Amino acid sequence: MTALTERLRAHPRATPLVGFGVAAILLFAVAPAVLSDFRLNLLAKFLCFAIVAAGIGLAWGRGGMLTLGQGVFFGIGAYIMAMHMQLADAARLGEDVPEFMQISGISELPGFWQPFSSAPVTIIAILVLPALVAAALGYGVFKRRVRGAYFAILSQALAAALAILLTGQQAIGGFTGLSDFRSFFGFRLSDPANRQMLFFIAAGTLLVVVALIRQLNRSRYGELLVAVRDAEERVRFLGYDPANIKIVAYVVAAFLAGIAGALFTPIVGIISPADIGVIPSIAFLIGVAIGGRTTLLGPILGAIGVAWAQTSLSESFPSGWTYMQGILFIVVVGFIPAGLAGLWPLLRGWLDNRRASTTPPPPTPPAADTVGTEEKVEAR
Repeated sequence: MTALTERLRAHPRATPLVGFGVAAILLFAVAPAVLSDFRLNLLAKFLCFAIVAAGIGLAWGRGGMLTLGQGVFFGIGAYIMAMHMQLADAARLGEDVPEFMQISGISELPGFWQPFSSAPVTIIAILVLPALVAAALGYGVFKRRVRGAYFAILSQALAAALAILLTGQQAIGGFTGLSDFRSFFGFRLSDPANRQMLFFIAAGTLLVVVALIRQLNRSRYGELLVAVRDAEERVRFLGYDPANIKIVAYVVAAFLAGIAGALFTPIVGIISPADIGVIPSIAFLIGVAIGGRTTLLGPILGAIGVAWAQTSLSESFPSGWTYMQGILFIVVVGFIPAGLAGLWPLLRGWLDNRRASTTPPPPTPPAADTVGTEEKVEAR
């Protein structure tokens, strides 16, 4: 093990490749072999949360922007995908409108639904629309130098407003949202093989996202983003516009959240205002904070861990999990600002200090004068 560690240190470029290889083996080989269909689908759901967390790690961990409204962009991607799937199911049954519209008494398809009957338009909208909304919002906010708590409150208010707006719109499901999907781009969702395919798509997307975030962090832009977080005025004096740097990070985070929402819809089988409001947005943030927002893998592992704990512990403690989640968040923010990912450097430093204190010092060689004196005595 020690020899392998030394080899990885000698070849730093090989370390991420090894990490990606191990992650790929775990996701594409080990997980499908050891998990049941239900648990595999549950893990796919957690991977969607991890994609959102990766974007938050870039915007908050590297850029210092406390994004409390990622549920907005998550919801845009999710609802676009849900609308396309509803229209595809209706077309397969020979109906003009989806089944839930018939139950609600809507006999004519609303105009804003019609573009999403096309699969290419749907994919383009998922990739572009969340980014455009984030770019418009970021331009209006960051150009006016709104930051800190004011930006956090504004983003959270946006998430609450979107959830309230969707609740009152019966044309997109209202309070209950959209559900009962039968197919995903022509593949039947009732087939276990197709559901496993969704897991592979989510896993592959997550690996690509990790590679993208790593490249951004190591680029010149990543250095500028950290500089804006730590000393925004100095960056402005150097000739850069901090607002543009923040907008790019905010748009990338929204872009990833939209993709995650689009994957979440067929995996879970339902999307409603309760999945994109204030509470889900805060849950995304809690996972990032607990995992370690300034690291690459901390937000991802934190999001998966918190989602798994919520699913497992909420079954045993349905009324107490929210309090446990809040207490864990307070402990991490108050006592471990770097998150759980920051515990390893502390532990490694403590072990190094302990090892140094227990290792005896090397013997001190005799002084030059003493050696000369002993040689003279022997010569006499």
